[in-house]
Amino acid sequence: MASSSSSSSSGLTAQSKYEVFLSFRGEDTRNGFTSHLAAALHRKQIQFFIDDEELKKGDEISPTILKAIETSDISIIIFSKDYAASKWCLNELVKILDCKKINGQIVIPVFYQVDPSNVRKQSGSFGEAFDEYEKNFPNMVQKWRDALTQASNISGYHESRTFRNEAELVENIVEDISQKLEDMSNSTDLDSFVGLNSRIEEMKSLLCLESHDVRIVGIWGMGGVGKTTIASVVFHQISRDFQGKCFVADVREESNKMGVIHVRDEVISRVLGENLKIGTPTIPQNIRKRLQRIKVLIVLDDVHDGFAQLENLVGGSDKFSPGSRIIITTRDKRVLDKCGVDNIFEVKGLQHSKALELFCRKAFRQNNRSHDLLELSQEVVCYADGNPLALEVLGSSLHQKSKQQWEDKLHNLKLISEPSIYKVLKISYDELNSEEKEIFLDIACFFNGEYIDFVTRIQDDPMSIRDRLNILIDKSLITISSYGNRLRMHDLLQEMGQIIVRQESVKEPCKRSRLWDHNDVYHVLKKNKEHRKQITW
Repeated sequence: MASSSSSSSSGLTAQSKYEVFLSFRGEDTRNGFTSHLAAALHRKQIQFFIDDEELKKGDEISPTILKAIETSDISIIIFSKDYAASKWCLNELVKILDCKKINGQIVIPVFYQVDPSNVRKQSGSFGEAFDEYEKNFPNMVQKWRDALTQASNISGYHESRTFRNEAELVENIVEDISQKLEDMSNSTDLDSFVGLNSRIEEMKSLLCLESHDVRIVGIWGMGGVGKTTIASVVFHQISRDFQGKCFVADVREESNKMGVIHVRDEVISRVLGENLKIGTPTIPQNIRKRLQRIKVLIVLDDVHDGFAQLENLVGGSDKFSPGSRIIITTRDKRVLDKCGVDNIFEVKGLQHSKALELFCRKAFRQNNRSHDLLELSQEVVCYADGNPLALEVLGSSLHQKSKQQWEDKLHNLKLISEPSIYKVLKISYDELNSEEKEIFLDIACFFNGEYIDFVTRIQDDPMSIRDRLNILIDKSLITISSYGNRLRMHDLLQEMGQIIVRQESVKEPCKRSRLWDHNDVYHVLKKNKEHRKQITW
């Protein structure tokens, strides 16, 4: 099972989510129209699910595909000549329309080399398929007929009408989907993010979107304060006005792993909508010219000092078209000074009332304050000092706990002489059992950003690992990405986990339980090699 950026679901608390699900009969369109549509979606960076299996085993839809349909925003149904000849396709269609009815999923039918009336009335090749079904599957026939009739009455695309060729049809479909997804992003209820509305508006004012010059705006603040959330929401709200766009998460980690040039090539590829592997420090002149011709929006999230020079990415702000915007988030203000940003948005901790609201949502799963625990809630909120990540972690760790457990938690906090976000977060780690600590450290050192099914597949007991992951999710120590079904750990929590492992042996990496830094790995291998030589001699 595969797609441009998808993976099968793992049954965790958070849902895997795709933007688009493609339903089609493989024998008819897989290597033709559907492949062109999939390529266009990929160029637009639209997360889609496409079933890669050529042959279906049986008629029942697999759990993976059911989950993919349920967690997609939009389903595209490609009706081709022999679509109805596949019972699998018909069952898939029934499921899609159920999701439309229950979840309000958007459904877009595409009538490819078939007349919509044949689908609606089950005539032509559709009628021939149903002649067989009437004999062999009488219990399912009416449900399939109703589904085809309902789908054919939904406004969609007919390749033989209006469009001069398939390329134009694909372009129109993808643009339509892109617009619908943008509208959905803009309708996000920001009230679910405590204190975010005012910050979003302040950030947008600093971007000066009405101005035609190129602007670089920095978002600066301590870890866990909400920089990435602000950048992400702003990106989704304004991206429709830009021809090329790119949100690069975890720049620090990606550049450390893959190198600056790899990250730069990834940015250019996303902005220009094609897979470019330049591989050299200098950007070719033809690519520079292409960048100068389009208005771009680029977000570089979590940039560190070693990656500060913007020209390392795309050659400097003067290389962009007028109206382009670049947003950089960082914990280090010196990064922004080196990049020559036009404005800096300093993200501070939440005000006390907002901080208390966020804490209560996590601790009580609502904004209602338990009178019995209100005083203790106030003390915990004061200790977290307005840091959203600390508030979420502490609140989640106290959910459904007794008053005595609350008091014990607060006592442990007070044992720390000087409030420190790292130490506050470590208290939640210390409360994990040994197995939960092990998987937390594994994610911090190896698996942050990996697909869930990969992490579970390499474990001896996949079901047990899923249970432990759910516990970490409930404690706000990890999340599941909205798209792609990947494990995500906040960079502050990841740093804390890696510090815990390094403290196992500060001076001798070989005595640590985990090695992830290439310098440490080299040091250990080199030392072992020298040791073996000594034994030989």
